[in-house]
Amino acid sequence: MADKVLAEITPSFGRRAFALFSMIVLGALCLYIAFAHPPRDLWAQAFLIGVGLVVLWGAEMMRRATRLSLELTEEGLRDSSGVMVAPMERIVGLDRGMFAFKPSNGFIVRLDRPHARCWRPGLYWRLGRSVGVGGVTVASQAKMMADLLTIKLAEREGP
Repeated sequence: MADKVLAEITPSFGRRAFALFSMIVLGALCLYIAFAHPPRDLWAQAFLIGVGLVVLWGAEMMRRATRLSLELTEEGLRDSSGVMVAPMERIVGLDRGMFAFKPSNGFIVRLDRPHARCWRPGLYWRLGRSVGVGGVTVASQAKMMADLLTIKLAEREGP
């Protein structure tokens, strides 16, 4: 029963393609400008090269991360590779308000204590006691998972 997937969030093909395309074009454009039309200042050229390489590295990280999905089980929130993102017993709250600092199409899970930092661009990030879920994910799946998590937290609190 613990391995049964209650809800799943998968990356949206269109959002994933647009995000990757945008990042690759930005990185390539920075590198093109740095080499085809180099600025007079060597530091400016080095900056453009650095930004281009970092953005292309970020695009590759996003490509790898968005091949995964997020799953909610009785044990907690994990990704499809088996990495536990937020154990159920550590979750103390959920924030999905309009003005919450959350990823696009997503929500924030509040934990009772800080966990190791983790970042899967476009899918989730974990920083301190907060886990941001969303990015290039399907909005309806994220909403359903947030609703289910809210119900699970209310059941745990009791009447």
